[in-house]
Formats: sequence, C-alpha cells, structure tokens
Amino acid sequence: MRIVISEFMSLDGVVQAPGGPEEDTDGGFAHGGWSHPFFDPEVVGGAFDDALRTAEGLLFGRRTWRTMAAAWPERAGDPFADRMNALPKYVVSGTLGDDEVTAWENTIRIPGDEAVARLRSLRAADGGDLLVMGSPTLVRTLLGEGLVDELRLMIMPVLLGGGKTIFPADGGLRTLELVSTVASGAGVQVCTYRPVARASA
Repeated sequence: MRIVISEFMSLDGVVQAPGGPEEDTDGGFAHGGWSHPFFDPEVVGGAFDDALRTAEGLLFGRRTWRTMAAAWPERAGDPFADRMNALPKYVVSGTLGDDEVTAWENTIRIPGDEAVARLRSLRAADGGDLLVMGSPTLVRTLLGEGLVDELRLMIMPVLLGGGKTIFPADGGLRTLELVSTVASGAGVQVCTYRPVARASA
C-alpha cells in the first residue's frame, strides 16, 4: 500500500485547524476555519475526491480521528461520506481504548508504541492507497521514518503566523519531485510531490 498524505496548508506551512474555530486551539491558535474562503468544489474538492477514490484505507492520528468520527457517521447518504464510512480506518493512539474506536465503524486502533512497525507492515502489503488527512504529529513521524509515498498539498494564499506543521524539524534533507500542480481561481495550488529515491552507496 502507498501512504498518501493530503493536507490543507497555508503559505507558511501551517496545517492546524483548517476546518473550524474549535477544531484545534492548541497553542492559542485563533484562526480555525481558515481554509473555507479558498475552497472550491472543482479544484480543491476534486483533489479530495480523487484521493479518496484511490484509497483503500484511511489513517489518522487520535485528534483528527476524533474530529472525523464526530462528523462523518452522521452524514450517511452523501456519496463522499458513504465512502469515508465504508473504508477501513486506522487510528494511531496510545490513549484511545478499543471500545472507543467503535464510534466510527471499521476502525482499527494501532497502539502508538507499535505504530512505525505496524505501518511498515501495512505499507508492504498489497493494496491501494492508505490516505492520511490532517494528523500533523503522525505525518511528521511518517516523513521522518521515510514512510510517505506521496504528498498532496492544497497550498492556500494565506499566512497564519504560526501553528502546527507536518514537516520534521530534525535537520534531515529530503528531496521531492513535483508530479503535478493545478491552480484554482481562488489562488490555491494543489501540488502533488513524491520523494526522490536516494541512490544507494
């Protein structure tokens, strides 16, 4: 399975709370919902539809899973929601109990201390894409461990002045190839990147 990351991102690299004011206020973040003025069904919505179409599983960190689990089961009947609800879902968490993950059908909990090994195994298995949305802490780990096969970034023309990012701050150099880019009328750049394989010594 390929691990594919899909993120709303500001020009200064922030991915925190794009969906609403109460989504994630950690660190005093006050701009929740910042992505809404730039969303359009054709380009930005189309990027999400395309990512979900090729996904055979969804992967989340705890906070993003909780937000999604509170929203999507109630939207049954919408094709996008039905696809989200039907797909297998994996949530990485050291605190959620197995009984809690029943709040969203088809969810499997991966204990935090087993995450890297379990995700390496999933990635080595046959299948389509394992799609990650949001979940910045998890994405930083995946990037740091070299477990990301594709980044789909919806880069929006706004500066947020600080907040959570997906990028490791470990001093490592990671080269990416720009595979495609599409611009929306609102100035969003939907950019798809893939890691460039390093030549073996």
